[in-house]
Amino acid sequence: MTRLTLKRRLVLGIAALLTAMTVVIGVVSVLALHGFLMNRLDAQLAAATNRSQGAYDKPARDPDDNGAKPPPEQFLALSGQPEGTLGAIIGPGAVFSPGVLDSDGSVIPIRSGRLNLLLAVAKNGTPSTIDLGEKLGQYRVVVQPSVAGGDALAIGLPLKDVQDTVARLAILIAGIGLAGVVSGVVAGVVIVRRALRPLERVAATATRVSELPLDRGDVALAVRVPDADADPATEVGAVGSALNRMLEHVASALESRQASENKVRAFVADASHELRTPLASIRGYSELTRRGNHALPDDVIHAMGRIESESVRMTSLVEDLLLLARLDEGNRIDAIEVDLGQLVVDAVGDAEVAGPTHQWSVQVPDEVLLIQADPGRLHQVIANLLTNARTHTPAGTLVSARLGVVGNEITIEVRDDGPGIDEALVPTIFERFVRGDSSRSRARGSTGLGLAIVSAVVEAHGGRVEVRSVPGDTVFRVILPTRSD
Repeated sequence: MTRLTLKRRLVLGIAALLTAMTVVIGVVSVLALHGFLMNRLDAQLAAATNRSQGAYDKPARDPDDNGAKPPPEQFLALSGQPEGTLGAIIGPGAVFSPGVLDSDGSVIPIRSGRLNLLLAVAKNGTPSTIDLGEKLGQYRVVVQPSVAGGDALAIGLPLKDVQDTVARLAILIAGIGLAGVVSGVVAGVVIVRRALRPLERVAATATRVSELPLDRGDVALAVRVPDADADPATEVGAVGSALNRMLEHVASALESRQASENKVRAFVADASHELRTPLASIRGYSELTRRGNHALPDDVIHAMGRIESESVRMTSLVEDLLLLARLDEGNRIDAIEVDLGQLVVDAVGDAEVAGPTHQWSVQVPDEVLLIQADPGRLHQVIANLLTNARTHTPAGTLVSARLGVVGNEITIEVRDDGPGIDEALVPTIFERFVRGDSSRSRARGSTGLGLAIVSAVVEAHGGRVEVRSVPGDTVFRVILPTRSD
């Protein structure tokens, strides 16, 4: 089910309110007019009944008529009787002398099977409504007993004029109401759009903030809601003001985080730089002692060898930390024209020498593929990926490197058919000091910085690195732009 936006809910609410008001006003108006016209018709009917009753009761009958009913002209064709007046004499179980007054004052006798409905009308002078068929329509009728007793006189007035007037009013109100609802909805759409425009600007500000890379680097969070949309006196302004306060808090936190990171990076860079000299001295003296023709005990010779190997490992770690610190500081790379095909072939050749128990494969295009890059750093990227594949896969694993071009991008893929990477590790695989198997990695001399260096160097070249891994197929893909900005 699709949820309606606030704008649509407000417009629909306005439309529903206008429709309800129009219906209520229309119904009340129609009922009021109908009641007024019916009261006026009943008054006219009472006057017509009085006139006809006087004429009916007037002693003008022939004594020798033997009780014959008077003709309708006697009680209908009177001065002041409106056109269409219905008259009849209600006798015991029958209706006599029915007629309708014509426009020229003559009385037209009528015959209708529904005239018997007059027999059911109460003979107490109370108006009633009866339907005398399609030709005559509905009538408002009063049956008044004769003063002399016996027969009763029925007088009726047509409801057609009342019904036509009420129908015309209903149609008029419906048309005006529909036009009013449509106009109100159009005006409501315009008003709602203008009223919600500040809220849209607040949402746009929040969207721009959400698109900023706030996870790393020196972030200048200068996006704010405009002052015109941050007035706490209004509902939307209260939201904008609250968002600005939140952004101020986030900006302050980011500045504190960045300051802390800068201190750590400066410390790492300084420490790495300062450690290079003593590590070189330790390595040099241990190597000098090992190569000297001195009669030393075997345990001392073994200890000096261990000192030399550990100094080499620590020197590599210090160099990696120093490289990451320099890249974090945004130092530019020394870009020259590099033949990527030759670079990949050389890196695979070095890896094959270092890992003879693995199977190695390389695929590069026939044409020369040149790119502006730092050859030493790109060689380190490819070497780290190949080393990572060799270190974390068993002997006999096939490791292949492939260089290709897709559109405006160059791809370098390193693929192996080893056991794969733990699914939980993939999202953090390029973070620093992350190891797939801590104990095994340390045993093989891994520092957990190889893939972090790969990511940092590739990003310094304006590219990105991706990984996809399932058991039996692990692919690291380096994507570089064909042109550097």
